[in-house]
Amino acid sequence: MKNPRKISSPLGLAVLVLLFEKAMHPYEMAVTLKQRRKEQSIKLRYGSLYTVIDQLEREGLIEAAGTERDGGRPERTTYRITDAGETEMGAWLRALLAEPVKEYPQFEAALSLLPALPPKDVQLLLAERLGRLEDQERQMQADLNNAAAANMPALFLVESEYALALVRAERVYVKRLARGIETGELGGVEQWQQWHLDHKRN
Repeated sequence: MKNPRKISSPLGLAVLVLLFEKAMHPYEMAVTLKQRRKEQSIKLRYGSLYTVIDQLEREGLIEAAGTERDGGRPERTTYRITDAGETEMGAWLRALLAEPVKEYPQFEAALSLLPALPPKDVQLLLAERLGRLEDQERQMQADLNNAAAANMPALFLVESEYALALVRAERVYVKRLARGIETGELGGVEQWQQWHLDHKRN
């Protein structure tokens, strides 16, 4: 059995990768992640960032490299990655790339509880979701087109392309599910409808 990581937040891995590039202070880390649009893939909040930095330092994965002051602003601590941090970063990233893990998306949870709503309601809700997915797809494709027009190397857009592929796949699935409910091709729809009719009568 594998030992669970003491720090498992993707933000922690992002900090290690940034410090692998060069020493930085937390504000520079946040700015760099935003400039690279990584907040689309990694949840970024200043409070969480400082918490993760403290955890990484306690685990010996990063260390303070010095402090600096810009005008009248408070001192900023600059951090660098340690040898242990480089080892952890490599192992962590390799594991995430190679090993599929079970995640728990909210939509999947909703699908597992679908019969609690009447079929007609679900059809309307799925149609609403389809419209929003189409809007998302258009915006994501426009963002990718803009990045390509700005000569952004494809290597730095792979997570955006992956997110777009997921949205497109979800659209196909939701459309098929909605059609299955509408036509009755989805097994169990008749029982589902009858259950809600009986529920109303009781």
